[in-house]
Amino acid sequence: MTGLHVLSDRERPDVAQASAAIRRAQAELRLIRAEADQLAARHRTFERASAAAGIGLWECRLRDEALVWSDGVYDLFEIPRGSALRRGRTLEHYTGPSLRALETVRARALAAGTGFRLDTEITTAGGRRRWLRLTASVDSEGGVPVRLFGIKQDITEEKLAADRARHRAEFDGMTGLANRMCFEDRLAALCAERAGLLVLVDLDGFKPVNDTFGHAVGDACLKEAARRLAGVCRRADLVARVGGDEFAILLDGEPAPGVAEALAQRIVRALGQPMRCGTASVLIGASVGIAAIAGASSAEAFARADSALYAAKAAGRNTFRTFGTSIRAV
Repeated sequence: MTGLHVLSDRERPDVAQASAAIRRAQAELRLIRAEADQLAARHRTFERASAAAGIGLWECRLRDEALVWSDGVYDLFEIPRGSALRRGRTLEHYTGPSLRALETVRARALAAGTGFRLDTEITTAGGRRRWLRLTASVDSEGGVPVRLFGIKQDITEEKLAADRARHRAEFDGMTGLANRMCFEDRLAALCAERAGLLVLVDLDGFKPVNDTFGHAVGDACLKEAARRLAGVCRRADLVARVGGDEFAILLDGEPAPGVAEALAQRIVRALGQPMRCGTASVLIGASVGIAAIAGASSAEAFARADSALYAAKAAGRNTFRTFGTSIRAV
């Protein structure tokens, strides 16, 4: 038959080797595809797990500030996955203080070639406030930074829980004013600065309110007294509840002469007005003691103001006294 080529003995091994090579290549290709499928599956699993955990990966190429985000970061900002990114636009989501802090630590990290970690607050594309923990590393070539990369993590619940715990530690649960521990810390700081004034306020006639109307009305009376104090003392450094019916006000620095006395007069006047507490109409008053902090320890400053307070009570209540070389009636 014409056109039919019969392989020679020398050609047969070459064909067999080629066939074997093709089979090996096909096997390697199948292996590569399987590994690629496994890698893609792992990537999808990582994306789902990190997004569920509120974590995402990010990268910023410094040459042109081009951004690359994982799906988790898109979700944190509530921006559709895969959307085109421009750093300037993404920075618009950061609150003012957070943006300033971010730009500061970023510049320092790039100058030093080191990374940073920062907790920042953003407003998402959906209008939600969210706290993120941002970690970054600097990648350099020849000593020149070329990219930043790292992780963004949602810490909103952690931040809110910490804020609630700090609030419980520093503020009075009933009145919302600073509590005694917070007051003592701030008083110690002012004593260290050797400047400021301490004003103590004790409610006159409060015990009969509890005895006559019950503790529910008494609690309402305390809350109203605290509200009035906070309103009168807006410019004070601190307003605190330091005892059952005792309050303290701290004025930092060196107030002008007569400032504390004028404040005390407003306090006496404000707390001497009738209060509507539930169905009861309550009338109480206030005695006020004033003492300078300069040259005193915390205990000494408190003792001075307390002495002035009891001088006000001895003078008939609903008035104030200032501590000096001797208690002064003003």
